[in-house]
Order: sequence, then structure tokens, then C-alpha cells
Amino acid sequence: MTKEVVEGEVLPLFEPHPARDARSPLLPERHERDLFICDIMDAVPKADMASMEHPVFSLSTKPDLKIRRYENGDKFVEVTPSVKGMATVFDRDILIYVISQTIAALNRKQKVSRTVRMKAHDFLIATNRVTSGEGYDGLKAALERLAGTLISTNVVTGGEEIFETFGLIDRAKVVRETREGRMQDIEITLSEWVFQAIQANEVLTLHPGYFRLRKPLERRMYELARKHCGHQPSWSISMEKLQSKCGSSSTPREFRRLIKNIIEQDAEHHHFPDYSIGMDGDIVTFLNRKHVKNAPRQVSYSSKEPRVDPDIFAKARKAAPGYDVHALFHEWVSWWRDTGEPELANPNAAFLGFCKKRHERSPIGQ
Repeated sequence: MTKEVVEGEVLPLFEPHPARDARSPLLPERHERDLFICDIMDAVPKADMASMEHPVFSLSTKPDLKIRRYENGDKFVEVTPSVKGMATVFDRDILIYVISQTIAALNRKQKVSRTVRMKAHDFLIATNRVTSGEGYDGLKAALERLAGTLISTNVVTGGEEIFETFGLIDRAKVVRETREGRMQDIEITLSEWVFQAIQANEVLTLHPGYFRLRKPLERRMYELARKHCGHQPSWSISMEKLQSKCGSSSTPREFRRLIKNIIEQDAEHHHFPDYSIGMDGDIVTFLNRKHVKNAPRQVSYSSKEPRVDPDIFAKARKAAPGYDVHALFHEWVSWWRDTGEPELANPNAAFLGFCKKRHERSPIGQ
């Protein structure tokens, strides 16, 4: 299968579809999950702040063999790929999953270590990937790129500034396989750099919709917005600086075209998680949707969906502090459908109960 090499596009592994121009800007939601049964959803997506700040992952969809160096003041990050190429933005999903599981274990007062065991199938479901053989092959290739990509940096994690060179993961080991040779359990040993960030709680929660973003560039832009805008009303950055932080190898003219296309798609579909995006000349601005009056919500109703009162979302924020309550509403509706669409005597109370239980199972650290 040929792979289109465009920063603004996605690996065919995630969505092989001939109608490229007519498709949604989001990947399909492949797996409906009962959040009260499926343990993997107890861990909300989290990423370490150091790699959110610096362009550690490639935006390319072909083997990226170029050594890259990013400097910001007296801090620098140099990324050296292996012969199989630099780890990609999509390979990062593995780190997000492992970090999320580790933080969830810490919240449950469990002991954690740099070596984490995970089930390959759970990972594919949690990150919205296909569970066919292609999905497992992609996971294996991603592990190889993560282990082979070397980082040289003096960026501080866990309060320590150390110059060192390390892999994004130290090692990966397939512990069990099915009779067909498909991996089941995997052991991943995180680098000390990443593990120090976890221990120091230098992580940020990501919107669940992150895993539905098709474009590598969109995922990178969301990371930067989450890191720099956070819960503030807005954050602005020059086009040149944004390109540098994204790690884009496009020409400035092409990068501007890609950004403009993303902005136009978001204006039509409102698909970009948490933030809307605008451009004024050479300045790109991310606006926190929660602070924009009459901003389009990332929740849509159908005639079959349970309805809640508009003011219930304020109560939901108190029931599940730190969560995007509109994303929780979408997950609640998915759970409702998966359980057979039962009749709800009081949808408001049912939704609030869902939010409360989600928070109790996995509270978001402040």
C-alpha cells in the first residue's frame, strides 16, 4: 500500500479511503465502549509536557531520516532517527497510552516503574485504531521507531537539567503471542526522561478527540495549543515560530497553505478539540472554546439521543472537575447506545451520575 507523504494528511493505516476530498476531517469512531466495564477507559489521555513543547516527533508518513535540532533560548532538542526512520506523531500514541496508564495507577496509590505491561488489543481500541492484522503490524513498526529514535537534550524534566542522549523508550518486548503469531502482551520500558516527567506530574490531559484527528499537523498543533493556551482564553504565535515548533519541513508557503486549510475545515466542522483557530496575517491564534461566547459546541443531538438541559453542563463541571464535559456527554451517549438505548426517567441526573463516577474512578490532577 502506498502512503501519501503530506504533513497535513494521515497514514492509510488509520483510514484507507478513496474519497479523500469528500471525507470528514475526523477519523471514524471505530469502537463503542462501555465506560463502566472497560478498564482501559479509566485512564484519561495524558502526555508529558516536555515533548509537547518540543518537536520530537516527525510529521512525515514515510521514513524520516533527517537529523533535526530545535533550539529555544538556552534549551535544545536534537533528534536522530534510526535507519527505520524517526518516530512519528502517530507513534506517540503509545507513549500517551503508557503515560496515561501509569498516572492512573499513581492515582490509585499503586506502585509504578519504568517498565509497563500493556495489552496490544486494548491499546488499539483506546487510540481508535483498527484491530486487524494491519493494526498489529503498525504497532510493531511504531515500537521499533520509538526505540530507535535518539534524543539529545538539556531540557529539564522532574526538576533536573541533565545533558543526555536516550531513546524515547529503552526497550519493548512482546511477552505473549496468539497462535496466529499476533502480539497480545507487550512490556515497554520508558526512558528515564519520560519517567521523571511522570513522577513530577509534568503531564497534561488531552481531549479524547485527539485520537480522531486525521492530520499529523493537526495533532501537533493541538499539543502546542494544550501546552501554551491551556485554560486561558487565547494564545497567539507567529507563523514562523509555529512552523518551527511543529517541526515542519515544508516550505513557508506550503506550511501556510496547510494551516489555512485546517482553519477553513475547523470553521466548517468545528472538529478541532478544545480550541478554534484563526489567522491574521502572520499570526495564528488559538481561542479556547469555553471562553468564546456562542461558540459552536462539539456536541450534536439526534432525535434518538437523550437530551439534557443546557445549564446541566455547569453542574457536570463540578461533578467532574478538569474534564471536558461536552466530550463526556458524547461518551455518555455512546455508552447509552451500547447498553441498548434504555429509557431514561431523568437524563439530567443520569448524565451527572456518569460524570461523577468517571471522576471518582480517574480524577484529573490539578
